[in-house]
Amino acid sequence: MTAPAAATLRPFAPGDEPAVLDLLAASMGWVPDGTTARFFAWKHRESPFGPSPAWVASEGDRIVAFRAFLRWRFLAGPGGGELRAVRAVDTATHPDHQGRGLFTRLTRHALDAVTADGTAFVFNTPNDRSRPGYLKLGWRPAGRPAVLARLRSPAVLGRLARARTPAGKWSEPCDAGVPAAEAAADPALPALLAAADPGDGVRTARSPAYLAWRYGFAPLGYRALAAPGGPEEGLVVFRLRRRGPALEAAVCEELVPGADARATGRLLRAVLAATGADYAVRLGGPGRPRAGCVPVPGQGPTMVRRAAAVADDALPPPAAWRLGLGDLELL
Repeated sequence: MTAPAAATLRPFAPGDEPAVLDLLAASMGWVPDGTTARFFAWKHRESPFGPSPAWVASEGDRIVAFRAFLRWRFLAGPGGGELRAVRAVDTATHPDHQGRGLFTRLTRHALDAVTADGTAFVFNTPNDRSRPGYLKLGWRPAGRPAVLARLRSPAVLGRLARARTPAGKWSEPCDAGVPAAEAAADPALPALLAAADPGDGVRTARSPAYLAWRYGFAPLGYRALAAPGGPEEGLVVFRLRRRGPALEAAVCEELVPGADARATGRLLRAVLAATGADYAVRLGGPGRPRAGCVPVPGQGPTMVRRAAAVADDALPPPAAWRLGLGDLELL
C-alpha cells in the first residue's frame, strides 16, 4: 500500500475560512451555521490585540488540519511593562487524517513563527486529555488558580457539590444588568480600569476596546452589573450557564477600586439576586478578596505555558499571575 503523501503546511488565508469551518464541524462538532462563522470572525479577526496567527495543513486542494493562536497582551509588574503572548486555542484534524502527526507538525511550525515575530510565550488551559500532548512539546505547568463560589443560600450547597460536569458553552438567557458591550462604552470605564488595576503581578492589558471585544459577542450573553452608585464604584461582567443541575453565574471580570472586599461581595450578592443563579463562581488568588466565597476544591483550569522569544526562566513565576475567569475561560 502506498503511504499517504505528507501534508503541506502554510499560513491560513481568508479564502480558507469556509473549508476551515467545515473542518471544525467535522472534527470538533462545531455547528456549521451563521453563528459559528460570526464566532470565528469575532474570535480570530476582531481582537484589539490583533488577528490570530493561524496555519493549515493541506493535501492537494483539501485542508485537512488547522491550528490557531489567539493574540493576548499582558502587563507585568508595577511599571506595567508589556508582555506579548498568544493563547493556543483552536486545533483540528479531519477524522480521516488523525494519527499522522499533523497536530505536532502544525504546533511546532506555529511556535517557530511566533518566536520569530517576538512573541514572548504561548499559554493555554488544555483539558486532562490534551495536556500530555502539550507537555511533550515543551509546555510547562503554570499553576491552577483557586476557584471560589458565592452561594445564593446554604440550601444550594448540595447542588454546587453535584455540579461536576463541564459547563455549557452557550449562555442561558438573562436580562439582569446591561449587555457587557454597553457597559464597555460607559465614559466612567477608563477611570474605573485605572482604579481597579492591582498595579503588580501579571494581568491582562485591559482597556475599553478590549472589554468591548472580549464580551461583545452577543450570542455568548455576557452581562454587566454596576454598583448602585454607578460604574465608577465597581462593575462585574458575568454570564449565566448550566452546569449539571445548577444554574451558575460565571463572573469573568471584577472591576472594583482597590479590590475592596465589601464592594466585591455586594456586587456578587447583587448578581445572585438579579439572576436567581444558585451560585456565582470566580477565580481567587493574590489580590483577589474572598468576598464571602467558599473554595471549590478540584475545580478550575490548569494553565500551561511555553516560552517563545523569551527564555523560560525569564517569564514570571505562577505566583505572579493576577488572572480572572475572563482571562482563562474557554472560548
